[in-house]
Amino acid sequence: MFKILMTYKSSEGLEALLSNKNFNVAVHPKPDAQEFKKLIADADGLLIRSEVKVTRDVLSAAKKLKLVARAGTGVDNVDMAAATEKGVAVMNVPGGNTIAAAEHTMALMLALARNIPAAHASLKSHKWEREKFIGAELPGKTLGLVGFGRIAREVAARAKSFGMKILVYDPFVAGDFAKSMEAESAASLDDVLKVSDIVSLHLPLNDSTKNLINKDSIAGMKKGACIINAARGPIVNEKDLAEAVLSGRVRAAVDVFAKEPPEDFTLIDAADVVTPHLGASTQEAQVKIAREIAECVADFFEKGAIRNALNLPALDAESFGSMKPYLDLAENIGRFVFQTGDGSARKIFTECAGSLPDRSQYFITLAYLKGFLSPSMDEPVSYVNAMAVARSRGIEILESSPRSAGGYHALVTFRAQSASGQEISVGGTVFADHIAKIVRVNGLAVDVAPSGCMLFLTNIDRPGIIGRIGTLLGERGINIAGMDVARREAGGEALTFVNIDACPARDILGAISSIEGVKQVRYVEF
Repeated sequence: MFKILMTYKSSEGLEALLSNKNFNVAVHPKPDAQEFKKLIADADGLLIRSEVKVTRDVLSAAKKLKLVARAGTGVDNVDMAAATEKGVAVMNVPGGNTIAAAEHTMALMLALARNIPAAHASLKSHKWEREKFIGAELPGKTLGLVGFGRIAREVAARAKSFGMKILVYDPFVAGDFAKSMEAESAASLDDVLKVSDIVSLHLPLNDSTKNLINKDSIAGMKKGACIINAARGPIVNEKDLAEAVLSGRVRAAVDVFAKEPPEDFTLIDAADVVTPHLGASTQEAQVKIAREIAECVADFFEKGAIRNALNLPALDAESFGSMKPYLDLAENIGRFVFQTGDGSARKIFTECAGSLPDRSQYFITLAYLKGFLSPSMDEPVSYVNAMAVARSRGIEILESSPRSAGGYHALVTFRAQSASGQEISVGGTVFADHIAKIVRVNGLAVDVAPSGCMLFLTNIDRPGIIGRIGTLLGERGINIAGMDVARREAGGEALTFVNIDACPARDILGAISSIEGVKQVRYVEF
């Protein structure tokens, strides 16, 4: 059973997860930092919204954590670097709140255009001040969208129906795509700011977007232009925006803030329209997000599917299922290489040939690294952090895709070069009924099942050696489950693989090593 820690109140849409017998969902809304560290210690998964911060310190207390799932879009409350280093996947639900956020942006825009909050407050105080609240119409106005993701595209579609001109700045979106949505693409942020009547922000929060809208950028805007921020608070310098609003330079509608709940109300007091982070707060959005996050979490733990992960490529359940036999094989080859060598690596070459599922090679490489690195690590190694751990150890990863699979349906081969210059090459394939075999070692054809316990020997190919090994194991009560011998020539060096039913005592390895003709013996556990 998987334990899932949920740091917000349960909501409609989570029934599939809450009723699943494979999961124990522990609900602890908004724990403080110390309580959070205690609760996360034995959790397999973590469900969060924006209220809690998943810091490096919090993650250090997690002993089993494999997944952080954000019920929503933004993950600036998660230390992504620390999660990746720890091998924890971080996923979000980017599409569930798209319509809600787009509609809220339009609501803020209309409220600004028609002075609705101020007019409402005036009438509530029993005043009738129609002349004071003359507004503006949207047709013909230029809407500048900074960022052109899902939400911005929905805003654009709605703004077009109001007769607005759409100008887009997003360096990651091709101009042709913007044009296909009847929007004009701008070359720079300044180009958007200087001509737009209304500027709406639709960006993630990162180092390059923090304080993007500040005193200098606001100075380049049209006088009386409007700024709408329903994305992330720190994208805007709150002090600079508040001063610009109070001076009459611009108007502003704000749904998000640098710190939530706010401690400094300067911008809130100054802005024309403010709401307490309501962008995703519709009943429909909350249900959609809950259902999707429940499905993502269940699929991750039960099927190995990776959806909407931010620190790992996506992998649906069907692809994972078809790929899994090769992932298991690659991980076992990694274990084999670690245990038969000196544990070091300078370069690792991955070759994938034949008929493999799309995008297999990247995940097969991760699986190999997981198997190779895990035995020497105190912290868990997963598909999430395997590449980062390898690079932190100075291991160079090289990939290629040869045309020939050597007569097999598919063949995965790993060549590892150790720090001392030693090199080993191991290839494997998966036969019918998902039977995985190591089929090549250092260029020699072999037939080895990478499972259970194994003895791996380098020996001289001469009569009697195999018999002596069998006798010695029999005397110690260890049954041989399978054996394979590979050689280049009679009387030369041979590789011997002995699958056994039990882990041998250490002195057995010494006894086998003392057999004349045995050069080296290693115990391998898969």
